[in-house]
Amino acid sequence: MANMIDYEGDKEKSYSSAGRGETFSDVISRRLSRRGLLKGSAAASVIGLGIPSIAITQSATPVPSPVTSAEASPVVVASSLTFEPIALDSNDALLVASGYEAIPFLKWGDPITVDAPEFDPANQTAGAQARQVGYNCDWIDFLPLPQGSTTPDHGLLIVNHEYTNPELMFPGYLSENPEYAAAMDAQAGATPSVAVPVVPQVSVDIPEFLTNPTQEIVDIELEAHGLSIVEIRRNDSGVWEIVRDSQYNRRITATTPMEISGPASGAELMKTSADTTGTSVIGTLNNCAGGLTPWGTVLSGEENFQQYFANLALLPEDDPRYALHERFGLNEEASERRWEEFHPRFDVSREPNEPFRHGWGIEFDPYDPQSVPRKRTAMGRNKHEGHTSVVAPGGQVAIYSGDDERFEYAYKFVTAGSFNPDDRAANMDLLDEGTLYAAAFHDDGTGEWLPMIQGEGLLTAEFGFASQSDVVVKTRLAADLPGATKMDRPEDFETNPVNKKVYLVCTNNSNRTIEETNKANPRVDNIHGHIIEITEDGDDHAATTFGWEMFALCGDPADGSTYFAGFDQELVSAISAPDNIAFDLAGNIWISTDGTRLEGNDGLFAAATEGEERGFVKQFFSCVRGAEVTGPIFNPDNTALFVAVQHPGEGGSFEDPVSTWPDGSAPVRPTVVLIQASDGGVIGR
Repeated sequence: MANMIDYEGDKEKSYSSAGRGETFSDVISRRLSRRGLLKGSAAASVIGLGIPSIAITQSATPVPSPVTSAEASPVVVASSLTFEPIALDSNDALLVASGYEAIPFLKWGDPITVDAPEFDPANQTAGAQARQVGYNCDWIDFLPLPQGSTTPDHGLLIVNHEYTNPELMFPGYLSENPEYAAAMDAQAGATPSVAVPVVPQVSVDIPEFLTNPTQEIVDIELEAHGLSIVEIRRNDSGVWEIVRDSQYNRRITATTPMEISGPASGAELMKTSADTTGTSVIGTLNNCAGGLTPWGTVLSGEENFQQYFANLALLPEDDPRYALHERFGLNEEASERRWEEFHPRFDVSREPNEPFRHGWGIEFDPYDPQSVPRKRTAMGRNKHEGHTSVVAPGGQVAIYSGDDERFEYAYKFVTAGSFNPDDRAANMDLLDEGTLYAAAFHDDGTGEWLPMIQGEGLLTAEFGFASQSDVVVKTRLAADLPGATKMDRPEDFETNPVNKKVYLVCTNNSNRTIEETNKANPRVDNIHGHIIEITEDGDDHAATTFGWEMFALCGDPADGSTYFAGFDQELVSAISAPDNIAFDLAGNIWISTDGTRLEGNDGLFAAATEGEERGFVKQFFSCVRGAEVTGPIFNPDNTALFVAVQHPGEGGSFEDPVSTWPDGSAPVRPTVVLIQASDGGVIGR
């Protein structure tokens, strides 16, 4: 059964092409051509080589699973990452490289506090969900305990919960639409049982299924959003466990009170009937990629918040807020979730400013369970992906993030103040003051960070920017004006601690035409995505200029238009739709995928970033049907790797699942997976 409801907000959908970022007519960058990007000859894909692997039969408890082996591979090149790559796989089970085990560790609904009930999908309540692991795990991070240490066996696991799939969570949420069935009958020449439009456009105008939300379902969904903070420990037997009675265990959800700080705090556009001061907000929505600060706080990014809001069409088109909401693609009429029927704050006709209070980076202290999360508005408002941070030589802190939509921008925020490693409290408000930049990628392999400061350039009252609060609330419009480069869904944006370079992941953009190609986005109909490597001038992350080159143009290596940092395409694994990235202690890049256009499930891949094997992409892990892989993160000594299997079974329903992982029965459960070497050694080697 096709899933007629896209609760992730159709990340590849382009809601606006109004940006004024630079465009070029060339399809293939001369810079890339100089590096031998297009070799001409087709290469053999790894998919056909039958590479050794382990098929994991899943268990509901964190213990090693039974395995079976696949046939041997003829690949003979030794890699600095010594695991043997697996082939693309489409089964409803995890697959991981030989010598490793993949264990479902933290599942939706698992209790994380001493008073939380055990997961019971037939009797779920909002109160229970507020004390259990949330839905659709995304970004993950590991913070050692005690605070400030590098302990590899004990720490806090931080997990974002991006959105919910109620059609997979609740029996009866979807019901057949008789109007759709009648339209299909009419198209087939039968007499319809109900009146239908003439020449119906079934796939567009008439949904195949109707949603059946209730107050109880919606309230559970609200509590399933947000984040989970869970203390975990590896015991003397080498088994990782949840510390159920931890003082740190906590849920942050779509109903958690939060503060608004920075330039937009108190702004008119931030005020609602429930908050006439514009300084506080209820909850966080669509938490996607995130990051940590040097002082040990969490930064969680709000991404596709637009899907929760309804009835934009009831706002007059001459209302200035209409165009601002339209740029983010708010629903003109009812939302697919229909939360607005139960919570008026999601109805734009009743609370036209509420959407402005979402789309921010959120900071909170995971070591203080009483800390109130703050929406740090100085970093701008967009569909946030990634908040990797690094201390510049001058002491400022740079935060990199992408705006995950087609033809949107890559950003950097540099604090005005300096990081104080000796006084944690002195750093707690660093993110409220600084400079927000948008990236411009030039033809010659150079680039610049364009400052977005009110009063400079076109960012003046004449163009709708009377204050810095206008700049950060209207970040996308502000980035249009100086000519930032429109990217192919800029997602995760991470720094490599070994070579000090910065890597920007562009997942895909099937809407890019030949006229819209540019040097950093060189492909028409870019369905497979790419990764850009950035070198800040002087290795100074506060610099305003940089150099860049293409690290990977993803896809089937047999396609001559792919490129893997110059490595022999005949040996690399096929990879499509890169999403999140992480780096191990050796500086190797680990790439998870979301929405692969290849024949197989999404997975996790690794490649060296330096040396003779730079660009040797190898598939390490494959997830289950309907899912993407997100949030790869290592513990400090790289003996444990955590990944998220998000929205497994998407495309099915509770009654008609396409996946029953990990328990073998409905409901399918998004899960954080623990990967470790069978011998307890370092991952990848």
